[in-house]
Amino acid sequence: MRQSAKRMALRKIQRPPLSPLRYALSGFSDTVMKVLGIDTSTPCGSVGLVSDSEVISEYLLNTPVTHSERILSAIHFVVKEAGCAMESLDGLAISLGPGSFTGLRIGVSTVKGLAFALGKPVVGVPTLDGLAAQVSPTPYLICPILDARKKEVYTAFYRYNQENVLVRLSEYQAARPEVLTKQVKEKTIFVGNGAGVYADILRTAASPFALFPPTPLHLLHGSMVAKLGLDLLLKKDVLDPATFSPIYVRPSEAEIKWQGQQVTLENTPD
Repeated sequence: MRQSAKRMALRKIQRPPLSPLRYALSGFSDTVMKVLGIDTSTPCGSVGLVSDSEVISEYLLNTPVTHSERILSAIHFVVKEAGCAMESLDGLAISLGPGSFTGLRIGVSTVKGLAFALGKPVVGVPTLDGLAAQVSPTPYLICPILDARKKEVYTAFYRYNQENVLVRLSEYQAARPEVLTKQVKEKTIFVGNGAGVYADILRTAASPFALFPPTPLHLLHGSMVAKLGLDLLLKKDVLDPATFSPIYVRPSEAEIKWQGQQVTLENTPD
């Protein structure tokens, strides 16, 4: 009887372990998950690697170099310097936009390729959500703004609730800064590269409500994309790598031109 019980105990101990992601989702809390976060939605590209307890490594470069020239080397650098094999990652997180159309397509296509090659789950983090999350819990309204060119910004409004959970209060939108400021009726923290481009307009039109955080927070960090992505993985809120697409908010130049051509053709007499 004692030998039988001993064999049962040994069988339990020697049972093959679950994969890190399945182990975490099965209810255990002592497994360290690793997620790689990638942002190419703005001119400043960033890649970050996080575990469920800390930031492990990060790459951030705010220069005119195109994302296609640096994204793979940045990923390789972050993972290699952290001593972490790509195969050991539990998932990939990508910033979905809104933002640069070209940058978003580069980031999305890169992550899709990695997901298929590695067999890893993918989660998507809206860029504006990531920027807002970089602001610590505050009673003030939070308004991330990204330069959308054409004298517009991509934006939305957020606020921390009583449980210090960040809640989005509006739809993602493209708007002129002058129109955006008319919606500001209380102290509001503006964060994102659009806060620098349109700082004078915001300070003048939204005075005395406009507040600005330190400069580093205006850049979306890959580590924040990874952190929010880890939360999504635990909720099993994953994307289909074959079908997911960026958040564009407004049509691209090519789509606008194509629509214009269609209208012209429709109005052309037979």
